[in-house]
Amino acid sequence: MQSIEGAYIEVRKINAYKYFIDKEHREDANTGIALYANSEMIENMQKDSTLMQASNASTLPGIVGNVMVMPDGHQGYGFPVGGVVAFDEDEGIISPGAIGFDINCGVRLIKTNLSEHDVRAKLPTLMDELFKNVPSGVGSRVNNGFTRSDLEKVCVEGSSYVIDKDYGVRDDALSTEEMGFMEGANAEKVSEFAMKRGIHELGTLGAGNHFLEVQKIGKIFNKKAALAYGLEENQVVVMVHTGSRGFGHQICSDYLRDLVAYQKENNVVLADPELSYAHVKSKTAENYLEAMKCAVNFAFANRQMITNAIRKSFESVFSKSFDALGMDVLYDVAHNIAKLEEHIVDGKRTKVYVHRKGATRAFAGSRKEVPKQYSAVGQPVLIPGSMGTASYVLAGADGAMSETFGSACHGAGRVMSRHRALDEITSTSVFKYMKKSGIVLKVRSQKLVSEEADQAYKNVSDVVDVVEKNGIANIVSMNLPMGVAKG
Repeated sequence: MQSIEGAYIEVRKINAYKYFIDKEHREDANTGIALYANSEMIENMQKDSTLMQASNASTLPGIVGNVMVMPDGHQGYGFPVGGVVAFDEDEGIISPGAIGFDINCGVRLIKTNLSEHDVRAKLPTLMDELFKNVPSGVGSRVNNGFTRSDLEKVCVEGSSYVIDKDYGVRDDALSTEEMGFMEGANAEKVSEFAMKRGIHELGTLGAGNHFLEVQKIGKIFNKKAALAYGLEENQVVVMVHTGSRGFGHQICSDYLRDLVAYQKENNVVLADPELSYAHVKSKTAENYLEAMKCAVNFAFANRQMITNAIRKSFESVFSKSFDALGMDVLYDVAHNIAKLEEHIVDGKRTKVYVHRKGATRAFAGSRKEVPKQYSAVGQPVLIPGSMGTASYVLAGADGAMSETFGSACHGAGRVMSRHRALDEITSTSVFKYMKKSGIVLKVRSQKLVSEEADQAYKNVSDVVDVVEKNGIANIVSMNLPMGVAKG
């Protein structure tokens, strides 16, 4: 239990994989809190401020449905990472804290027609090539010859703009959430400083938990979905996890400052200053959304340009075109975003602003937003694990539409702070483990190796098990790491 002004948050068990905090847990709550977790995950959430942050979020105005915390949930900035909340189209609010600083941090999976046998002998060379062609690390930059005018167009057109610049093919956009761009972006709402930060960040991985990983499909769990996705055991795939870099971070920082003035002007009293918000119909919210969409589109373009670099790396090592290597994009999906979506609420079709912070869209195949080739099985849901462990491909299911506004987890979820991980885990031990496991690790920061070690995260297999047990998404494949590139 976590205390609220001397009281305690009582967590009620629904079943082995779902818990609930009733609306009555505090007088100013507007809704309850659904926790998708097993007993061990609940214990971990009670050790940090996860439940308190979810409780604070329950007081926000205009909420539709419950505040939701996914099994990878943990303490974040104001709102839990692994959190989902929806607000009324007219009476709700927009909160940057419920989206995150790394706007449209997300995951892309690129297929190949290669097997582990084809790649294993050339893996060190391949990882060297990938590490060279995809800049990573804190402050990583690249000069693509893009001008400010190019960046403005990226803000509005997303991945389509860089595809037209020969950084990909049209089918890549068809296999991307939102077709690789959100309408309504306005580069005029982005600060000059953010533009300066972003212009040399396109095509870079960054640091932290971001990575590029060469994987093999270790096990297929759902043959029908795997067939629709074009996945089979021992197949080599490439997973990319990154977002809008310093560009998106700056946009979030800029508008959090604007919100301070908004709170004062409108006498807004917050349960937590980090949960600042603006009414959805206000000019402040409108400006933020137009800038946020620029960061969303930037991130889609960023992953697209990284895809191009990955393809060129494979072409160099295997002396074949990326087309001959079957390097199609399976899917690209965001997990830090706010979107106006239509959902069934109390039996009626309702438009709501769904905020996903460390939560992946997981639409069932019946939704028109899902690419036609996946309509029989559901949208691909890409769940990276921690460094050195498995990642998963899931398929969105009907339970997500009725339970979570079409949302699932986004990864393993931290159980150890970066500071604690540095104190308790040596980089030497991680390198030794990776080498023993046959995983080629390329990293620019020794410090990062300790921060991102497996022990610092929850067991991703348990996380996706909870998601499947709740009918949110079906497990399709388990992907095992062969080579990892990080900042």
